[in-house]
Formats: sequence, structure tokens, C-alpha cells
Amino acid sequence: MEKIYLDNAATTALRPEVIAEMVSVLQNEYGNPSSSHSFGRTAKSKLELARKTIAQLLNVSAQEIIFTSGATEANNWILQNAITNLKVKRVITSKIEHHAVLHAVEFLQKEHNIQVDFVKIKKDGTVDINHLMELLSQEITTLVSLMHVNNEIGTVLDLEEIAKICKQHGVCFHSDTVQSVGKMELDLQKIPVDFMVASAHKFHGPKGIGFAFIRKGLPVHSIFHGGEQEKGIRPGTESLHNIVGMAKALQLSFEHLNADRTHIQDLKKYTIEQFQHHFPDVAFNGTTENTLYTILSIRLPIDDSKSGMLLFSLDMKGIAVSRGSACQSGSARPSHVLAEFLNQEEVLHPSIRVSFSHLSTKKEIDTLITALLAV
Repeated sequence: MEKIYLDNAATTALRPEVIAEMVSVLQNEYGNPSSSHSFGRTAKSKLELARKTIAQLLNVSAQEIIFTSGATEANNWILQNAITNLKVKRVITSKIEHHAVLHAVEFLQKEHNIQVDFVKIKKDGTVDINHLMELLSQEITTLVSLMHVNNEIGTVLDLEEIAKICKQHGVCFHSDTVQSVGKMELDLQKIPVDFMVASAHKFHGPKGIGFAFIRKGLPVHSIFHGGEQEKGIRPGTESLHNIVGMAKALQLSFEHLNADRTHIQDLKKYTIEQFQHHFPDVAFNGTTENTLYTILSIRLPIDDSKSGMLLFSLDMKGIAVSRGSACQSGSARPSHVLAEFLNQEEVLHPSIRVSFSHLSTKKEIDTLITALLAV
């Protein structure tokens, strides 16, 4: 049975060049980057070259990039730091954020009694900027935390506009950029975001590694203790092969960005057309004009009684899609993202998320539609 992978917003396949780079490090550069001998110095050189590569791609200084285990750790760390180090008394976020942010904010609210305000979400799944500005008119030390690209519906926040609004109001801005890093040009000299995070496995790199961007001059404390790695604020021996693999994956993502984006945009357009042809009553969650080219959330005109087994049925045919975030794949509850802007009847209809990569093909979309027609 041919297997079809259309769940790239959850994770992506490693590029062959990334695997080769990682294997080379595992075989030849096994020294501890903190050791003073030649093995350690060579490993340290590789580590700092990877940091410099990532920094150059985002147009920031290397010292502003801190390696982490991934975006969940980085999000938690940055949010906790905002309360303890930046003396933030309020967090403004949205109810359609990833749970790595929502659950962290919920914990901080209980632990530190901070104020939490949720910016409204419009019917098309986008942030209500007028409401954000209304919230920011209150004079209270604030961190705004809004994701760049929603991981379930793909809606894109105008990162530069929001960052500038935050600057005008004298508040810090943090963005979960997991779905956009490696898929869009990001010049952080033009976009005055204070904190952002990324995970390598979202742009064809390895799992278990990511990074945080922390604007120079902002105070940051260590989330745990035990070593001097990463300027003493993220201790622990660095996972060199993963870090080098991440830098290689991001470099390749930018090198192939134009070609990959053109291919995927064409494929997404084809997918929309085919669904509209075969399922005339189909709907798409979020505005298709303002969603990232790699993500498409589809609300299917399928009987509710069949929705419970829909993903299982597709999986039995070798087709991988999702309802939404992989972190909630075992949940029977409706998506917290869709529930925020769809009405009760719309939420009850089965929705699937199809997410593409440069490896995806029109033939795979045809197979998916054939399988859904047979449900």
C-alpha cells in the first residue's frame, strides 16, 4: 500500500542533506563543546557556526540566538521570564494559540496572579487588531503573545504591524513562529519582535531541537541551573548533531524557498479546486486568501455520524492528515481553535487539516479525495 503524508504542520521529513550532515557530526565531531581540548574546540566551532548561520538567515546577531529543545520549552521559558524578570503584570494573547502558550499562560495566571486578556478573533480566524489596540490602551506592564501562523488553520498575523503597535504602546511582543520559520522571509531588523521561537522538525530538520530569538538588551534568567552553556541561561551539554542539522535544514529551506513555495501554492490551489468540484458544499476554515501556503483546514459536508472514524479510515488507507494540532490528536473534544470563531453547527461538521511540503503531489491529493468520497 502506498503511504501518503499530508501532515507536515505536525512534523516534516528530514532532507537527505540534513541527515548526511548529522551523521558526519555523530561520526567525526563527538567532542563536548565545553571541553578545552582539540575535540571540544572543534565541536564548539561547529556549534557557533550553526548559530551564526541561523542568525544570518534571520538578519540578527548570533548572540541573540539561544538553542533549546524546541518551541514548547522556549515559549514556556520566555513567558515565565516576562513575569519574573520583566515584571509583566498582564499577558495579552488569543484563544487560538498553541497550547504551549495557552497552558503556560494559564499556569502563570494561577501561580503569579497576573492579568490575562484575550484579543478577539474575527469570523475569518484572524486577530482583531482594533480590539488589541483597545486592550493596549490600558496602562499596565504587558507582554503580547500572538502566533505568527496558526498551526491549525494557517491564518497569518501581520508580524511587522503587531510588533510596531506593541512598540508604540511600550510593551514587549513574543511570537510563536513555529509554522513560519523556514517558510517565509523573516528580517528581524525590520520586524521589531522581542522574542520568537522555532522548532527544527517543522522545516525538515531533526526533532528535539529548536531555538529562541531574544532581542539584545532584554534581561533573561535561566529556567534551570547546572552549567554555563548558552551564556549560562540554558545549561546542559548541547546536542551538536541536532543543532548542526537544524542550521543545515534552515539554510536549505531558504535556498529552496521560492521554488518550494511556488510548487506548494500551486498544489494548494489545486486541492481547493478539487474539493470544491467533488464536494460542492465544502467550506474552508479561515480565509484562504490570508493563510500560509502550507496549511489548508477543510470543513467537510460529511454526515456527523461518520466523522468519528474519518481519520482512522484514512489512516487504514495509508493517508496521514489530522484534525488539527498533533498535541491534541487523541482528544475527542472539538478544536479549541475552530470553536473560537465557528458557530456550534459549523464546529460539529468534521474538519481535517491538510498540510503540504515540497514532497507533496497532485496525485496524493487525488488519492485523498477518492478515499473521502468512499467514506
